[in-house]
Parts: sequence; C-alpha cells; structure tokens
Amino acid sequence: MKERSKRPIFPSVFFGSDSIFNSSINNLDDGCLMHIFSFLNPIPDRYNSALVCHRWCFLACHPRLWLRVEPSLKCSLEHGIFTTIESAVSAARPGDTILIKAGGSHLACDIQIKKPICLIGGGEHPDDTILICSRGTESALEFLSTCKVSNLTVKAKLGCCFLHRKGRLTIEGCLLQCDEHPLDYLSCAIVSTATNFGYVRSDTAKCHRLDCVTVSETRIEGGGAKAVKTTGSLALQQVRAIYARSAVYFWFEVGEG
Repeated sequence: MKERSKRPIFPSVFFGSDSIFNSSINNLDDGCLMHIFSFLNPIPDRYNSALVCHRWCFLACHPRLWLRVEPSLKCSLEHGIFTTIESAVSAARPGDTILIKAGGSHLACDIQIKKPICLIGGGEHPDDTILICSRGTESALEFLSTCKVSNLTVKAKLGCCFLHRKGRLTIEGCLLQCDEHPLDYLSCAIVSTATNFGYVRSDTAKCHRLDCVTVSETRIEGGGAKAVKTTGSLALQQVRAIYARSAVYFWFEVGEG
C-alpha cells in the first residue's frame, strides 16, 4: 500500500499572507465583539477591556452586558442606567450584572432580590463603592435567589448587611461593616434563614447546593458577638482567616451542617 502523503491539518489559507492569524480583533463587527466580551468576568476583565479604546468602552459597557447605577444622574433617559439600586434590581433580567458606580454612597434598605443577578462595585477597591443600610431596616439586601455580590462595602446601622433566605449566595472581595456597639441580636453581617437544603445535579454531572452562602476574601468589621447568624438548617463551616497588616480577610461557607 502506498503511504498517504502528509498534509497540514489546517487549510492553506491560514498560512498565507492574508492569514487569519494576521487579522486584528478590531476587524470583527460590533455584535461579534460584544459576544466575546459577554464571556469575560465583569470585574476585572470586562472592566479593563473598556479602557482599551472608545469603541471597546462602548461595547464593554453596553446595556446588553450589564446595567449601571449612577445616582449622580437626576433623571437618566439612557437605557440601562438607573439612579438607584432598587430600580436597577427591579429592571434586571435573570443573569444580568449590575455595575454600581464608585464614589459617594448608595442607599440600600430591605431590597429584595428574587432573580439570579450579580452586583459589582465599580471601583478599584470595595471601599470605593459604599451601600448604606439605614437604621430601622432589617437588611441592606435580601436574597431569595442565586446571586453574587463582589467588590462592595455594605454598612448596616442596625440589622444585617445581607439577609439570605434561599438560593446560592456568593460574596467575594467585600467589606461588611456593622455598628461598633449595638445590641448583639440586632446587628450581624450575614443572616441566613434558609431551611431547605439539598443538592441539584447540573448538565456537567456535578452536584451543587441548593441553599448556601460562600464567602471569600471578605472583611467583616464591627457588629455584635456574631458575624454570621443562622436560624434555619444551615451552619457556619470551613472558616479560614488571613491576617493582613490592616485587616483580616475571611473565607467560609454557610451550608448543610
């Protein structure tokens, strides 16, 4: 038998002078480029891509990719920009990302989140984007669905920063602050009342917890005797802490005991 001649796996067009490898990503149309941006993590990848040029900034910040909260605008007529967190959460669709503008403070009092969304602070550090939960409210944000919160500072006068009712809540790179000397039972960074715990199998054959809270690289300051309070079926576990020069960072889970 004659030995088959070895041919390149890739078509010859790839190796010509007009090779696809010599093409610029900017030759892609807006729709294709925006689709690529949709696979990037909002912070820091998609945020950094917006700094490349005016076109990338427009596409990376397009309302199709995320909603924005800018309280400095008294009345915004532009689609996808809101003056309050509550209005942005109300308008968000499942899977949306809400980027909260850095600088100043945002009022967040008993805002219920019943859809899977992501809330991200727009600053370089969590201290740059501050959510204030005023006295007399139960919590800043109340979660009744799977959500993620990242790069935010949440200050609670009395009550808690985050109230977890159900779903998988992920808290990443945040700062949670409570009053320094409140009544112990009234002030707590995280409260979970979830009672229905279990596992759901996804398409990738991996099991995911139905109700849990996962915290990573987060500072917790002030408050009463407990930083985390559970009144349902979940329990605090797998606690780790790293002591830095000026702060303590925590990693832990609130899950099935």
